[in-house]
Amino acid sequence: MSVYQDSRRVRITAAPGEGAVIEVDGHDVASAVEAYRITQTVDEGPEVTLYVQQGWKGMQFEGLAEVLLEPADVRHVVIGFLDSVDWRQLDDAVLDRGDLDGKPGELTRGVLAQLREWAAGAA
Repeated sequence: MSVYQDSRRVRITAAPGEGAVIEVDGHDVASAVEAYRITQTVDEGPEVTLYVQQGWKGMQFEGLAEVLLEPADVRHVVIGFLDSVDWRQLDDAVLDRGDLDGKPGELTRGVLAQLREWAAGAA
């Protein structure tokens, strides 16, 4: 359920390994945004959905692009992260781990540990 929907001026710049710049009407909101999605159909203008941190109190808005603000839902972040994982690289990384112990569930524990390490490195 959207908390706020209106047309606003939005600027987003992002690059791998660098923090994103997210501005709404010239106001920096990047520190409150956990994830964002930009969509556009042939018949409509762009729509930006900002997934904001729990407890975010908002800011004043004026502008030209349509913006949807929603409480952060980590499912989108988790799904995006998992979609970016190359199964071949994961397979190789898990099998090369030094903490596999031969006990039941070792591969599952190895996969979870590897994904956790990669996720921590992506922050």
